[in-house]
Amino acid sequence: MNYGTASDRLLSSLRRLPYNSRVLVYTIVCGAFAGAAAVAFMVGINYLFDRTFVGFAGRSVPYFLAASFLTIMGSSLAVGLLLYRFSPESAGSGIPQLKAAYWKEIGYVPFLPVLVKFAAGILSIGGGASLGREGPTVYIGGGIASNVAGALGIPVRQRRFAVVTGAAAGLAAAFNAPLAAVTFILEEFVGDLNSRFIGRVVLAALIGAFVVYALLGRQPAFKLPSVEEISWVHYAVAPLVAAVAAVTGSLFQKATLFLRGRLMRQKTVPPWLLPCCGGFLVWIIGASVYYFTGKFGVFGLGYHDLSSALENDYIWWVAGIMVAAKLAATILSYGFGACGGVFSPTLFLGGMCGYFIGALVNFHIPLTPSDRIILSAVGMSTCLGAVVRAPLTSVLIVFEMTHQFAFVPGLMIGAVVSIVVSHAFGRQNFYDAILLQDGHELIKIRPPLDIKSWQKLPISSIANRKPVIVRSTEAGHLREILDSHPYRCFPFQADGERLGLITREQMASLLAGGKSPAVSPAVVCSPDQSVRDVSARITEAPHDFIILLDEKTGEIAGIVTLHDLLRAQQSILDEHGGDAGRNPA
Repeated sequence: MNYGTASDRLLSSLRRLPYNSRVLVYTIVCGAFAGAAAVAFMVGINYLFDRTFVGFAGRSVPYFLAASFLTIMGSSLAVGLLLYRFSPESAGSGIPQLKAAYWKEIGYVPFLPVLVKFAAGILSIGGGASLGREGPTVYIGGGIASNVAGALGIPVRQRRFAVVTGAAAGLAAAFNAPLAAVTFILEEFVGDLNSRFIGRVVLAALIGAFVVYALLGRQPAFKLPSVEEISWVHYAVAPLVAAVAAVTGSLFQKATLFLRGRLMRQKTVPPWLLPCCGGFLVWIIGASVYYFTGKFGVFGLGYHDLSSALENDYIWWVAGIMVAAKLAATILSYGFGACGGVFSPTLFLGGMCGYFIGALVNFHIPLTPSDRIILSAVGMSTCLGAVVRAPLTSVLIVFEMTHQFAFVPGLMIGAVVSIVVSHAFGRQNFYDAILLQDGHELIKIRPPLDIKSWQKLPISSIANRKPVIVRSTEAGHLREILDSHPYRCFPFQADGERLGLITREQMASLLAGGKSPAVSPAVVCSPDQSVRDVSARITEAPHDFIILLDEKTGEIAGIVTLHDLLRAQQSILDEHGGDAGRNPA
């Protein structure tokens, strides 16, 4: 049988379908593949963790300490080598990288980082790193869907729909929470709850939920006792719990970014060894907690301990210790470059904050067992909301994970407090702050009514108005720019020298002891020129790169690349019906 011919016939048949039918088929196929990948990722992590740390906990304390040390050090070393050798960008959550792929690469995600994220995530989280599986699952789902769309004949520049549908299916499968998956993708990725993608996102989340129901069964992430005897007292305590949980989440973000930034700039420890260093520090914290309390929630997701707390089967003062220990371990795991996300750790931190504060209040003002469970849930939602800055998602995700409607009023109180507290610590959520730290600034283009209107806009409306400018050829300046920004070409403007362009290769050659590079001439335009005029000049520009020059000051006012023009045009097509296979190549 000629498989190539069969594949071509299948793609040809898909192209002949009406547009809406193609959209439906593409969404179902991408959602199914993403949901299956999410389930496989979840099963792999649980399998490894259950046969290591959960099994170790059933043995003697010395056995646990020795075995856990070998496990976390071995898995961390394997993760470091895997990331360093194949895909360094696969460290961390993956959500920032998927956002960059959506906004900057128009939905294209290479397959190798997806494969590395899958393997490294299982090793890292299942091997004891204090991180979560939900962020990597979103990346894996979006990346798988992007590649499936490519196999279905969707061009590289038309895969945004695949990224958001795959990410929604992956998150829905990871949490058994399809509604939260829809709101997270629309809040966090698209930034528009009225997006034209909403129908596909809803369908993909439903497909992801069906996949996990079919393969693993229909059950919430946490099993809770029935919440029945609720008093009004917990509503008075909920703002306090929310404030503490939101501050904890904000401190996590600040400390993680600080540590990650410092380690990115250091040159003493090789990159492949950093996850191992972080694993050693996490083991010291987790082993100490286990030795004194018998709890191993510092390692991995921590869901065993959190489930016990939500069932009111936990020692109250141990919850306070776990907040401090888990906070430190998660900062170290993410900062040192392990592979995993922040959903599970922030849910753990918030839940333990709520349980601990509820126990302290109960010494003075009686609370029912149901009150204390609700306070733990409020802490979970608020801590997560303070980090991801998606309050609607944070409310829905805890509600769907627990299947308890009585939680909703308290969760909404927590959402309000989370917004207030997190804004006091800064405007960026965790993912945008990671992107900025890596040198990426996402330019989110909101399209006009039609492409003719877009062509008449000033070029400044789609330009990067905050470009990274090379001001001199001094070694320290060049090294700082190369270390902080991933771009292949930079505008050059130095005192006494003409305006031009300098490439990454030229800068690296100069640092290696080469001759001072000849700065390439630059094509310059005014910020007020139309998109149509600048588009016509982009082909004559070196490196497809045009500089916007302020005519009054002579300073660089922005830059536009061919990729910016393509991305802006695709945004219009996405919004007004030109994507998802209307014109597949």
